[in-house]
Amino acid sequence: MPMQVITTLKAAFQGWNLSWSGLIRNAQGEWWFVAQITLIVAVIVSPAWPLPLKTTPTSIHQTLVLAGGLILLMGLGFAATAFMALGENLSPLPDPKPGIQIVRQGPYRCCRHPMYLAVLACAFGVLLIRQSPLQVILLICLGLVLRGKAQREERCLVASHPEYAATMGQTPAIAAVIPGLNWRLPDGPSNEG
Repeated sequence: MPMQVITTLKAAFQGWNLSWSGLIRNAQGEWWFVAQITLIVAVIVSPAWPLPLKTTPTSIHQTLVLAGGLILLMGLGFAATAFMALGENLSPLPDPKPGIQIVRQGPYRCCRHPMYLAVLACAFGVLLIRQSPLQVILLICLGLVLRGKAQREERCLVASHPEYAATMGQTPAIAAVIPGLNWRLPDGPSNEG
């Protein structure tokens, strides 16, 4: 098992074709990746600002912190599961690596972008822990960035794998129950919900 994990990690981190010129030109959607990483770092390092109101009873505050910690851990576990399912198809950029296979097993049966769902779950966990309006803003911004990145990714996937359109019609995008995070058809009428 550990050797399989090492092999998967090596394959996953190859073929990304990252370059400064690509970043400047946004050749493979690098700007989406930069925005995503910037917001993830902001979620992690930003303090609770403004400070949480002291009117929340201690028991409710502690319950929210505990729930946030559990959601954060579940998000990390879900991310690891999605990472392993994606394997060598992993790319931090929205434009898929050449020669990738469409993954439909594991968490990809539940949604088309489980790693993005995991990132949002982790950010929501941090929000509950910090109980800060700033975290609400960061979570909304992260959701918007991940939606834009996923939609670019899906346009590329449909272009290189036309059968992916069927997956889009059957499987929720990021989160089926959250408005704006579930779209089904590329550049078509919205059927969220």
